[in-house]
Amino acid sequence: MRESRRSWSRSRAHGRRSRLGVAALTAAVLAGGSALTGCDVLGPASDATKRASPSPRPTPVWNRSPASVAAVGDSITRGFDACVVLADCPEVSWSTGTDSEVRSLALRLLGAPAVTEHSWNLAVSGARMSDLPGQMIQAARRGPELVTVMVGANDACQDSAKQMTPVADFRTSFELSMRRLRAGAPRAQVYVSSVPDLKRLWSTGRGNPLGRQIWKLGICATMLGNSQDMSKRAQSRRALVYDRVVAYNGVLKDVCAKDRRCRYDGGAVFDYRFTGAQLSHWDWFHPSKNGQGRLAEIAYRNVTAARPPS
Repeated sequence: MRESRRSWSRSRAHGRRSRLGVAALTAAVLAGGSALTGCDVLGPASDATKRASPSPRPTPVWNRSPASVAAVGDSITRGFDACVVLADCPEVSWSTGTDSEVRSLALRLLGAPAVTEHSWNLAVSGARMSDLPGQMIQAARRGPELVTVMVGANDACQDSAKQMTPVADFRTSFELSMRRLRAGAPRAQVYVSSVPDLKRLWSTGRGNPLGRQIWKLGICATMLGNSQDMSKRAQSRRALVYDRVVAYNGVLKDVCAKDRRCRYDGGAVFDYRFTGAQLSHWDWFHPSKNGQGRLAEIAYRNVTAARPPS
């Protein structure tokens, strides 16, 4: 009898210990769970915590208020024939000029005190796209926050249509130009102006007797040569130049679109309808001071816009 009581006591104690063990194990699973599943439990909770935490706001890629400007390009950016005959006049440049009437892009962005210290005009009259890589290297050395580009008219303005820069070469040079800039100034923004519509300039200036005489000296012969000739051959030549400029602008747009810090003007300069008042009265081809001011307006509107031109 006593042995039976002892056996029953041991059995009861063992059952109590078993129940306590199961209860403890169950409590562990319900309370923590990690003892059994490890990172499987902590992982989702950690991810949820991360999702709940606010992420920092990304820095905008395009700065609408750059503090310095470098200009590259050709005679248009140098203000050629805008002040005196056959000479550069960089003070009226649409990009970096200091003239208060023109109110250049740099003057609008930086203000009068800073424009002379924080802008650089590196354009060269007569430059073609093949000259741009070298200008971009010079621009990168200044460390500008914005680089303006206007080049391509001289690639189309040649003595004959056969001498115009091939579109493939134009692309190669522009791509190289962007690489050269990025090598020295990886965070610089680039504003690319379209090439003006040379055929529209011909149509505007051909009505001026003085302009027609000056054009005979050889200015942009592919488009302006024999300006009064309306024969099929002459019109075909002008159409060829027009198409080449359109192709150049396509390259500018395409290459620029591949760089997240580049903004093309959407063809705004190409589409602009220059009047006689906006053309140089010395050659009826380059922009006058008035014309430079209109280019500055277009550039400022596009550089400071919240979204790039379509």
